Amino acid sequence: MNTAAADLDEVAMLERAWHDVSPAPARRLLIAAVQAFAERGYHATTTRDIATRVGMSPAGVYVHYRSKEELLYRICLVGHRHSLVALRAAAARSDDPVQQLRDVIGDFAAWHALFHTPARVISYELNALEPAHLTEITALRHEMDLLVRATLEHGVARGVFDVPDIPGTGLALLSLTVDVARWYRTSGRRAPEDIGALYADLAVRMVQAR
Repeated sequence: MNTAAADLDEVAMLERAWHDVSPAPARRLLIAAVQAFAERGYHATTTRDIATRVGMSPAGVYVHYRSKEELLYRICLVGHRHSLVALRAAAARSDDPVQQLRDVIGDFAAWHALFHTPARVISYELNALEPAHLTEITALRHEMDLLVRATLEHGVARGVFDVPDIPGTGLALLSLTVDVARWYRTSGRRAPEDIGALYADLAVRMVQAR
């Protein structure tokens, strides 16, 4: 698949995934900002770069967003909220500790492959947020950390996981899954679900599941 076709596919996917961002011009600007930040970096991207991608003037951006930083904040907010929803749904599918860990880590890894562009922007540009916005996003990240820890604690309590350091192991598992966004490319041989299956197996091995 060529780059132009891949970009169009990604736009269509984000249009579906971010359908709750409204009105439609605001959603298109958010998607354009994701792609511009991914290509040029947050600091090198101008509002003109973003507006041009959707056929607007730079002034059109400010109808929906107060600043370039607010665009980044909204990307981080939408991305973290959606990934947290995915994590919670995965954790709720099974009470079996091994299957629950597989679901949580597998789904989270697959999410970072499927949404690798916004996930990469969030990871690289998070520190460009204003302090109040960064605090809000950090709180969402803490919820993810607590959910993974709870999954590990559940397995330890049932006697099926051997995890002497639950916080450290949780951090390691989250770091592995988040890093998928850094290297994943749609042109590679592994689909997001393949990445999820691989990382689910790795997670179970890490906790020495019995």
